[in-house]
Amino acid sequence: MDRLDALVHRLARTVARRRGSRPALHPRGVALTGRLTVPDPPRPWGVPWLDRAGSYRVTARWSRAAGLPPPMPDGLGLALRVEDAEGPGRPLELLLTTSGRRGPARHVPVPRLSATAGPYSTLLSYAVGDRHGVVAAFPAPGSPGVPARPAAVAEAVADRPLHFVLGFAVGRRWQPMALLTLLGAGPAAKDESFDPYRAPLTRFRPPERLRALRIAAYAGSREGRSGAPVPRNRHRGPGDDGRPTAP
Repeated sequence: MDRLDALVHRLARTVARRRGSRPALHPRGVALTGRLTVPDPPRPWGVPWLDRAGSYRVTARWSRAAGLPPPMPDGLGLALRVEDAEGPGRPLELLLTTSGRRGPARHVPVPRLSATAGPYSTLLSYAVGDRHGVVAAFPAPGSPGVPARPAAVAEAVADRPLHFVLGFAVGRRWQPMALLTLLGAGPAAKDESFDPYRAPLTRFRPPERLRALRIAAYAGSREGRSGAPVPRNRHRGPGDDGRPTAP
């Protein structure tokens, strides 16, 4: 565990201890249902599920990242599971956080007061075909303003679908990939964890750096909630198979 991983681990553990039964990361959220519609691309991506038109069922979770109480601004999270994107039992899972739109700001979490005020990005670059860049979901033009509260998001999608354009950063430009539609509130899943490393898809892969930070954060959160002593001289968090579990 390097210094950044250790810092993330300690921070998550401390926050979880103060919250008791709630996790350190994304403790306040709402489950949603939706669809992802992929059009025929103007040029191939080199990614099977992006190179053919299709429509897929989506399970999503919108959340406040740090769990700060409204009306304080918070980093906002949008976790997506695109069911059977690469065939039965091969979902696409994405973890997106409110960020800037251009240049280095694409890689920086941005606290917001509205759930539809700007993009949600992967922060770190994905390998998509032969290219590397940030993946992001942009609220469609004309989207209503939605306060950054779980109940407000649930009410908004119950009233009318919310549309997002899934895009990929190509240099200074964003290239559309698919249309995400959030259709309504869904039942809380038995497994609320979203893990982009559970079954990475062909030629569409998250960075390994994100895996290390995710393991450190979730391990710290679990330690903080359980009150377990912090192990010394340990280079991996609980779950030495390297896979994070639900916090």
